[in-house]
Amino acid sequence: MAKNNNNIVIVFDFDKTIIDVDSDNWVVDELGFTDLFNQLLPTMPWNSLMNRMMKELHDHGKTIEEIKHVLRRIPIHPRVIPAIKSAHDLGCELRIVSDANTLFIETIIEHLGIGEFFSEINTNPGLVDEQGRLIVSPYHDFTKSSHGCSRCPPNMCKGLIIDRIQASLTKEEKTSKMIYLGDGAGDYCPSLGLKAEDYMMPRKNFPVWDLISQNPMLVKATVRDWTDGEDMERILMEIINEIMSSEEGEENDKMLSSENCKISVGIVHEPIQVPLNLVK
Repeated sequence: MAKNNNNIVIVFDFDKTIIDVDSDNWVVDELGFTDLFNQLLPTMPWNSLMNRMMKELHDHGKTIEEIKHVLRRIPIHPRVIPAIKSAHDLGCELRIVSDANTLFIETIIEHLGIGEFFSEINTNPGLVDEQGRLIVSPYHDFTKSSHGCSRCPPNMCKGLIIDRIQASLTKEEKTSKMIYLGDGAGDYCPSLGLKAEDYMMPRKNFPVWDLISQNPMLVKATVRDWTDGEDMERILMEIINEIMSSEEGEENDKMLSSENCKISVGIVHEPIQVPLNLVK
């Protein structure tokens, strides 16, 4: 296994990015509660609605194991897992930033055998209480304070999470390049916080791609869109190879520069006149 390459951090959204559907909708639909979900949808924020739906499932006798069984059947493109494994094997650090919840995500990635590849999962807490009911809490407790971002849902600003990750890398004096993959409107805010040396991979014809397309100049990062898992794998590998090749070139330049300095020190014993055309 390759050692961790701190110079490349890949951040994945989860729903409709790693998996092909929305995990919240998948559970609700598969367990037969779509009508109630649609009825309640206009009345409360999504995160609050999912907590309410978990209560309804529990009240109707649905167990956590039934929920997990449904989650293990969730559709995923066959090239997504190889893409994640390849990125990890190349030494990239992988993280998840998602508006789903911990129980859903952990159940799915453990079932797929990719849980060990992610160093961090940022999502809404999903904890099972003593009665066996899943409690879905907000990542940011908006009942106490606002996160202050008007673009994002009240329970989570992914842009603030990316800011924190970037700040932690800066604090550790890591010159990391970030690759962000996402599909939803909630992935637009973090795309605006990416630096010029970063990469944004929006899923084509999905909300975040539409938002970026309205004014591409607002995103400083290089934008590479993708359509499905096969496309994701190809483009992600291309970007990783680009970054690694660029870094190898920089290292070679440094080594050549260092060797030239050593040679000069070793053979020159008196001042020499450097031609003006060689001065930067």
